[in-house]
Formats: sequence, structure tokens, C-alpha cells
Amino acid sequence: MNKEAIVGVIGAGAMGSGIAQVAAMAGHRVILFDANTTALDKAKASLTATMSKLAEKGKIANADEVMNHFEFATDINAFASCGLIIEAIIENLEIKKKVFADVEAVVSADCLLATNTSSLSVTSIAAACKKADRVIGLHFFNPAPLMALVEIIPAVQTDAALVETCKTLMAAWGKVPVITKDTPGFIVNRVARPFYGEAIRIYEEGIADIPTIDWAMTEIAGFRMGPFTLTDYIGHDVNYVVTETVFQSFFYDPRYKPSFSQKRLLEAGWLGRKTGRGFYNYAEGAVQPEPTKDIALGNKIAERIIAMLINEAVEALHLKIASALDLELAMTKGVNYPKGLLQWCDEWGAAKCLSVLDGLYNDYREDRYRASVLLRKMAADNKKFL
Repeated sequence: MNKEAIVGVIGAGAMGSGIAQVAAMAGHRVILFDANTTALDKAKASLTATMSKLAEKGKIANADEVMNHFEFATDINAFASCGLIIEAIIENLEIKKKVFADVEAVVSADCLLATNTSSLSVTSIAAACKKADRVIGLHFFNPAPLMALVEIIPAVQTDAALVETCKTLMAAWGKVPVITKDTPGFIVNRVARPFYGEAIRIYEEGIADIPTIDWAMTEIAGFRMGPFTLTDYIGHDVNYVVTETVFQSFFYDPRYKPSFSQKRLLEAGWLGRKTGRGFYNYAEGAVQPEPTKDIALGNKIAERIIAMLINEAVEALHLKIASALDLELAMTKGVNYPKGLLQWCDEWGAAKCLSVLDGLYNDYREDRYRASVLLRKMAADNKKFL
């Protein structure tokens, strides 16, 4: 697909606008569609301001030139000449299916249809289309112009040639594409679940308080944000719902079980930074609690959460969700982990990781802590992943 192809984006929210910006800056003419004129006007104003700032910084030559690539539409028929449509609307399967069916009635037979879903079945979305083989998942990360990773998710029905087409296109857009099977959470939202879930479990059990767990994961483990700071930043309306969706989609596997602590925040409307209150209080003048900087405790916390993360990555590799390289790229480029989880396992040694998990399993007798059979084999053979 060349730069002459017109790209349509459905949804003028933060994600849709971000994807539209990426496509326009890559040289495509872009049609940004939203039935809500207020959202569309807001997106236009935001994009205009962004382009002006980029021009001031010398990152683009001319703001008006890039803005001329955009068309803002409230009529879906504007997509008639598009070569690629990317949907970026609410995470609701039935709504997405209806949108895809409506769009298919407008576009040409060779127009590619992509969904930016973060956790829903691409196969189910494709099933709403008469020509399901042209449907694929292109999962960008927020903010789309800044985050490098794009997960490419072929549905069961997707034409195999479309995967390489999308991989080449995303690379041309300056993105790092990875290919993943159409399973709940794909790579990042599946593998990352213990970063949040196990941290909350440690807090709920009273092993450590919130600031201490965040301190352990940043100062000792090297993550850019601790799990509680990060969930407050993402928003509990997003983070909790992804956890709940992955849990349900995996037939209630206890490894992905949501927490009451986070659910109660959602119910209270304490969604994190966006509402001024989450795990932390962001009100003006609020004093943030200090962590207990106990190195032994911090090491115990970091070891437990990292072991759970490694196990998820190893299990994803075992089930051929993605290649080892793509798993590493996904976690370092998609959520900025300090290193790939398979590399982390190699540095620890599979035997150490297995020992941590088996210790947790022996204490709890919960399937949540079952070690991947591949991890057990690698430990027994003293092998490395990379």
C-alpha cells in the first residue's frame, strides 16, 4: 500500500485522532470520521495545535501542509474512496460489528478494514463482514504518535498476505510492528496483567503498602512507573475493564482474576489522575505517602511480580501466541519495560524463576501460580530462550 492510498479513521477520540495524525504525517490523505460533531471539532482543533507545535520545533516543515491532508467527516459515505479503514471506537463488540457492517457497504471490495481493539476478538468483528478475509487487527498504543508498537492481529478469516502488507505499512509509518494470534489481550494486555494484579494482591494481603510496592518496582526492578501510579495514569475505567475482559475471555482462568480493591475505585468514580483520586490522592495540596525503603522487602516484591510476568511471556511463547522476538519487542516498545521478559528469565536462569513460582504455588495452592510447562522444561534442561 503506497502513500496514494486514502486512510479512513473511525472515531475522533484521543486514539482515533492519534492514529489519523500518524497516517497524515506518513504522507497519506486521511478522512477522520465521527458522528459526533463536537468530538470532531475538538479533534480538528487539537490536531491543528499539535501540528503548529511540531512546526515550531522543526519536526515538520509546514503545519498547514500536513493539515491539508485531513478531511473531517460526519457522513460515513466519505469513506468510499479509501484503501484502508481503521476503527478506533468504544470497546464494545456489538457496536464494532455494526460499524464494520455499515462501512463494508460503503467501501470498495479491495479496501482493507482494521480494528484498533485492545482486547476483543478480531475474528468476531470480522464475522460481521461479508468479505471477512480483508479484516485485521491493528492495535496502536496511546498516545499513538509517540508509542512505537503496533500489534498486528490476523483473524481466523484474514487473508495471510494481508499480514505482511500491514507489517510493511506500519514500518513505513515509523512503527514497530509485531504479529500476534487473536487471543484475549493479544501480547501486551495479556502478558502485563500480573504487573497490576500481583501488585494489588500483595497490597491486599498487607505485605506492603501502595507506595512501597511502587518504590520496589521502580527503584529496584527498574520500571518507569510503579503499578499503582501506572493504573492511576491509565485510568481504572480502562485498566480494570481490560483485566475483567481478559479474565472472562480466558474462561475465568485465575491468573487474570480482577481485584475488589480496583473494582471499588471504579464504583466510587475514583478513576485515577483524570478524576483527582485513585490509589493516590491527586487533589491540590494532598501529601503523598512515603514508601518503606526496606531493600529485603523490595526485592521480595519485585521478584514475585517479575516471576509472574516472565511466566506469562513464557506461556505465550509456548502457545505460539507470538515469536520470542515479537514478545520482547511488545513489552519493551509497548509498555516500556526495562528489558524483555525472556531476556530477564535468561539472566535469572529459568530454575530461579521456577523456584519463585513453585514457592508461591506451595504457599497458596492456587492455579494462579502454576508455572508454564515450557518454563519447567527450560529449567530442567538449563536452557536459555534467546
